[in-house]
Amino acid sequence: MAWLDFDTEYLFYAFIGISAFLVFEAVYLLFFRSASYRRSINRRIELLKDQSDREGVLAQLQRERGLTKGGDYRLPIEFLNRLILQSGVKAGILKLALYVTVVAIAAAAVMQVLKGETLYTALTFVFFLTLAPLLCLKFLRGRRQKKFGAQFPDALDIIVRSLRAGHPVPVAITMVGRELPDPCGTEFGIVADEVTYGADLETAMRNLYFRVGQDDLPLFVTAVAIQGSTGGNLSEILENLSGVIRLRFKMRRKVRALASEGRASAMILASLPIAMFGIINLVAPDFYSSVWKYDMTKIALLAAGGWMSVGVLIMYRMVNFKI
Repeated sequence: MAWLDFDTEYLFYAFIGISAFLVFEAVYLLFFRSASYRRSINRRIELLKDQSDREGVLAQLQRERGLTKGGDYRLPIEFLNRLILQSGVKAGILKLALYVTVVAIAAAAVMQVLKGETLYTALTFVFFLTLAPLLCLKFLRGRRQKKFGAQFPDALDIIVRSLRAGHPVPVAITMVGRELPDPCGTEFGIVADEVTYGADLETAMRNLYFRVGQDDLPLFVTAVAIQGSTGGNLSEILENLSGVIRLRFKMRRKVRALASEGRASAMILASLPIAMFGIINLVAPDFYSSVWKYDMTKIALLAAGGWMSVGVLIMYRMVNFKI
């Protein structure tokens, strides 16, 4: 077939590019990943290595996450500021807005070159200026919360061991900030710095929950707040909480393994019509040429796409469980 005929010279150049990329990655892993453990463990430790002023480091971390020096939101739109904060983006609000604007302008320019229609260009610009950043931030927030949830039992174990060794709660939290990588290490380090510079422990813990938004944090915040006001064996409570969280992760992975066949079937069923449409267009480009000119064809495609979306949503709900 004609579409299989291609110049082998391009394939040779492609393999050269892949080889150069692999060599670059090997050099990077060999020389540039040999930084010290203390420098690479988390963002806060990295900043403390360059400057010893913990208050200045705290202010810089808050500024990177879109907060004022007092820990308040910078933007008047609360949900957007909270989304930026919980996503863990370190660029700052001004730089983030600049990046989004540049990407939106570039995408609109590409659409203008490809289509040459003002409507498509305007829709592309609006999409990349509003909806695309929100989707990206929600994805980053979900990934960060999952990573924090996976590290959280280890953080609780460090706090439990520190409390049983006779340290107070702020010192135990400081140890978590020193020993764990991001996001858990930096977040608990910010809590320790806030307590050091005047905030009470309960307020600092609630700020931790607002910055992360992970589902298991309210139990930890409540336990620390009750122990601070009424007393009690906090180490035993946190040890039990760590065990419960680990059992939840174990159950979640077990359910995910049992539902893996259903997820694979859903992905195959959802992608098969689109894949077949692309293959037919590649093998026989004129196959659909006789019907593209009719409006009924576009209506039928939109209806089929909507019906497929409903089916994909149903399959998604059937194979995804929240535990």
